[in-house]
Amino acid sequence: MRVTPTDLPEVLVIDPQVSSDVRGFFLETFHVERYASLGMPGPFVQDNQSRSVQHTVRGLHLQLTRPQAKLIRVIAGAILDVAVDVRVGSPNFGRWVAVELSAENFRQCYIPVGFAHGFAVLSPYADVEYKCTDFYDPAGQLGIAWDDADIGVAWNVSGPVLSDRDRANPRLRDVQARLPRFEATKP
Repeated sequence: MRVTPTDLPEVLVIDPQVSSDVRGFFLETFHVERYASLGMPGPFVQDNQSRSVQHTVRGLHLQLTRPQAKLIRVIAGAILDVAVDVRVGSPNFGRWVAVELSAENFRQCYIPVGFAHGFAVLSPYADVEYKCTDFYDPAGQLGIAWDDADIGVAWNVSGPVLSDRDRANPRLRDVQARLPRFEATKP
């Protein structure tokens, strides 16, 4: 397994070791001790799966009252997975990174607490599976506009398929007072 930090160093890309032969393939998609030792401490307490059609954009989402780190992977299709640093006071506040995740590349993305998450579907459909470090709380959810010009995510999707909720999400600057605060780690 190879773990690579992105331009937002807390967001990690995981390339698992895949063993394949004429029968197919095998890979370990999660190992609590190994992932924790590589900077993904968990514990993961909830697994989710979604299916979305091509050109769907989901996000940008985060949980405020029960913050969640997420470990995302695609089991069918392909997505552009996006993380945005929304920690007020962070040197990377409002910056984003994107990683292509697909069933073919087996890649995973770890998105820590304090980052908004979203994705765009690049294939005819995509099944996305992700682990969360806390339980979903509908009252504590927050959405940020997928097309917020201050963030400027290059989704590479025209005429996206959006939920009513995602269509109505506010801009980052309009929810800044509600966002988590950056806490610098001490050396």
